[in-house]
Amino acid sequence: MFSKVGRAVLSGMAGSEQNIQNKIRLMWSRGCSRLFRNNTGALKDQTGRLVQFGLCKGSSDLIGWSTVKITNEMVGSHVAVFTAIEVKTPKGKATTLQKAFIDTVKKAGGFAGVARSVDEAGEIINLCPK
Repeated sequence: MFSKVGRAVLSGMAGSEQNIQNKIRLMWSRGCSRLFRNNTGALKDQTGRLVQFGLCKGSSDLIGWSTVKITNEMVGSHVAVFTAIEVKTPKGKATTLQKAFIDTVKKAGGFAGVARSVDEAGEIINLCPK
């Protein structure tokens, strides 16, 4: 999937959460999936008004969609399924709010989970057509 240069870049990244996120975005934002960094928080603007950004507290680090093929009444059609990946280091733990967000996405029919590596992220979005 990657050129020699792409593989070299991925293999050279350290194991911090940010680097794991970058690896996942580079690997899985091709083909049937697109993932984007979701920063959340709040800052004061020039007038002092608090401006919140990101989806919500607890929302996953990477959000986007994974394309799936519909098979019955919409044969041949493709739809985008909301996808959320919470990235953690091997020892990192999802917060209660992050777990709730992941559960909500799954209950609504989306793909969501915690990933500590590119391979784990691939397992979350493995329903993409080949």
